[in-house]
Amino acid sequence: MSYVYITRRERFNAAHRMFNPEWSDEKNLEVYGKCSYPLWHGHNYELYVTIKGHINPEIGYVVNLSELSQLIRKEVIDALDHKNLNLEVDFLRGRVMSSENIAIAIWEKLAPHIRAMGAELHCIRLVETENNMVEYYGE
Repeated sequence: MSYVYITRRERFNAAHRMFNPEWSDEKNLEVYGKCSYPLWHGHNYELYVTIKGHINPEIGYVVNLSELSQLIRKEVIDALDHKNLNLEVDFLRGRVMSSENIAIAIWEKLAPHIRAMGAELHCIRLVETENNMVEYYGE
């Protein structure tokens, strides 16, 4: 039986600063540019969570999308929305606050819960701007 892929989109707004605390402000500015300014900057993020699984013949779908949305909100969106990602989000602590690292942290947060729903996490896509996005497949 083939996999079916389902994607749920959620949105959140957050501030962050790109910087490595082991570097000087000058080095951070050289590497990260304006994104390293000490007074933060923000984005209107779009998060796409794609899961894969087999259709449950009794219910006719892989997972209940309402339950998936509630899970994403509880585990991720509530923690990130209107927050400073560098200072206020426990599961992001100790990481350089790139979209890549945020996507990996979201994967780590969601994967076991999605497995418990009877599906597998396939992809986290995080859109930071209309020109910049990252996809992570858990590899």
